[in-house]
Amino acid sequence: MVLRVVTYALIVLLLVPLAAIVATSFTTLSYVTFPPQGFTLRWYGEALHKQEFLDSFVLSLGIALVTAVLATVLGAPVAVALVRYRFAGRDLVNAFFMSPLILPTVVIGIALLQFYNRIRIGSTSASLVLGHVIVTTPYAIRLIASSLTGLDPAIERAARNLGAPPLRAFRLATLPLIRPGLMAGAVFAFITSFDNVTISIFLATPRMVTLPVRIYNLWDQPMYPWLIAICSLIILWTVILIAIVERAVSVRGLFGAAGAR
Repeated sequence: MVLRVVTYALIVLLLVPLAAIVATSFTTLSYVTFPPQGFTLRWYGEALHKQEFLDSFVLSLGIALVTAVLATVLGAPVAVALVRYRFAGRDLVNAFFMSPLILPTVVIGIALLQFYNRIRIGSTSASLVLGHVIVTTPYAIRLIASSLTGLDPAIERAARNLGAPPLRAFRLATLPLIRPGLMAGAVFAFITSFDNVTISIFLATPRMVTLPVRIYNLWDQPMYPWLIAICSLIILWTVILIAIVERAVSVRGLFGAAGAR
């Protein structure tokens, strides 16, 4: 009972600030106030006409898509190796890939900036994607590994015994069963990349600014309703993605196999 109350209290603490931001975006006044005065969609229309923010959105979208694909492609074989095989240095490999979850992302951002400057490649879209892949791959590995943990390896061995080559056996017997983990890992990598500030802010240039960084750069200025509307759209965007994943891949579908084993 106590745990349930604490859980609900934490959910409320997380949702109330987000709800306040969304509610404020509908104010009819030209400045931010809470509770909002009146109701209008004017600021959303104005937000959609901010060309620099649209350019940043397209950049963030492209980087997040590429990051999600790379993180999933890299995370899948790592998860398979960590779950299915026992080898020397396994714990070290696991610690290496999980280290971005332990290190502050500010430290990672500074290290990447110094590394890129040392090898003289500067800040490019590719270097920004690499930074995002570093911090998102652990999520993909964990979610894919969770799907693999609940599977019986005998299924894939049976496919091999029937004459299927190893890769074909994995593709036909195992891959469809871990699809929930793959989808969840890709979406979480996408969201983490799209919303990232601490890596992007070190690697951004005046001509390459992601949407979260552009918003962050305006926090020391007066809060305008159109800026709050942009933040509300990001919140809506994230909620829709999570809802799609939850509908297509429920938590029970992701971890249920592990519990049934």
